[in-house]
Amino acid sequence: MLDSTIAQEVIFEALNSGADFCDIFVERSQIEDLSFNSSVVKNVRSGVDFGVGVRLIFGKQAVYGYTNSKDKNDLVKLTQKLATQFKKERNQQLNVLPFKLKQASQIKSYGDSEVAVVEKINHLKTLDKKIRNQSEYIQQVNLSYMQRTQEVEIFDSEGLHVKDTRPYVRLGVRSYAKDGDQQATGSWNPGARGGYEFFNSLNFDEIADYVTRQAVTIMRAKDCPAGKMPVVIDNGFGGVIFHEACGHPLETTAVEKKASVFWDKKGEMIAHENLSAVDDGTVDHLWGSLTMDDEGMATQKTQLIKNGRLENFLCDRMGEIKTGHPRTGSARRESYKYAPASRMRNTFIEAGPHSKDDLIQAMGDGIYAKAMGGGSVNPGTGEFNFSVQEGYIVKNGKISEPIKGATLIGKGEDIMKNISMVGSNLEYAAGMCGSVSGGVPVTVGQPAVKVDQILVGGKA
Repeated sequence: MLDSTIAQEVIFEALNSGADFCDIFVERSQIEDLSFNSSVVKNVRSGVDFGVGVRLIFGKQAVYGYTNSKDKNDLVKLTQKLATQFKKERNQQLNVLPFKLKQASQIKSYGDSEVAVVEKINHLKTLDKKIRNQSEYIQQVNLSYMQRTQEVEIFDSEGLHVKDTRPYVRLGVRSYAKDGDQQATGSWNPGARGGYEFFNSLNFDEIADYVTRQAVTIMRAKDCPAGKMPVVIDNGFGGVIFHEACGHPLETTAVEKKASVFWDKKGEMIAHENLSAVDDGTVDHLWGSLTMDDEGMATQKTQLIKNGRLENFLCDRMGEIKTGHPRTGSARRESYKYAPASRMRNTFIEAGPHSKDDLIQAMGDGIYAKAMGGGSVNPGTGEFNFSVQEGYIVKNGKISEPIKGATLIGKGEDIMKNISMVGSNLEYAAGMCGSVSGGVPVTVGQPAVKVDQILVGGKA
């Protein structure tokens, strides 16, 4: 996408201005969005975006800028403007290394056949009808389909030149149930690395049954009791709590500022000995998987916690410079408009030896959180507050009546130590993660886990 001779001139200008390091991020993204509400097409959007980002590093400081032009003069002027923010003597080692194009080993993705928009719309119509036919209480259905292909090219002053193509596809499903003044929603938002084949492989009957059952169940549920009690959090999107309460504090974006409760805990026990967790960018087909990160480093599997002990942080180039922790292929950004930062990819608690029934029975009395909703966390303190989308009372080790309005309240360092049992039913769920470098596709996940005690908020 960018002529290598132009890239060399830009990097030469950066080093000549005193920069210790320079990299160039070139991106071309093509996106298609469909929304289908009230049984009709509401929006069809498609387009192409192109841009080039340039980063200069001076010691432990970095400066970043971008442009939509790939003209040599425009890029050199951008580099000169960025360099004026630092007064430093020119780099005496002006040997701009020759580029050698390298392709990293590819992560497997779902294929992408050329399919007309009208066929995708017809599939959404079919799904809409299946959901509405599930129950008389379904009053509204909202569907969305997103497909994106991101082409990336990276150059740097160490001679790196890599290219990558990243396909993404995601379906959004939300149903609305109502009976008198009682109402509730059900949702399922699967996503993957790939294209239309993933969408075409989904079981619409299963999706329709899930979102309808969830909405109608929540609609009829009683208010949740409040207090400290044991909770079993089920698999899949239940992993959002680990992502937020523990994953973000393990990114060097927070660690380098000491704005993390775990910044100085490497090698220490920060979780129950039965808990192990990883951030793995190499899993085929997963929404958050990458061939390489946004600094051109090959992705990898990073063991975050092993049997309760903190093993590693998630680290990018600036994180390595500032903290000394090794890079982990975790530099990510939403687009060329953002400088890279250490971010999660596919982050999950690893499977354990127990069945979900084992966890429920061992809990005795408590709450079963079948599906988690949204929430918030303070990375500096680890304090979090997450809603339970679908929950149930558990009595004498058996799942009882459904409840609504439940929230799980606590601190990341506490909940990690209170997860005493880990199930074997590991599953993943797609999500979008926002941070200093924008919103990026990530996967959360876990098997069912038993939390011995946590504060549950409720109205009952």
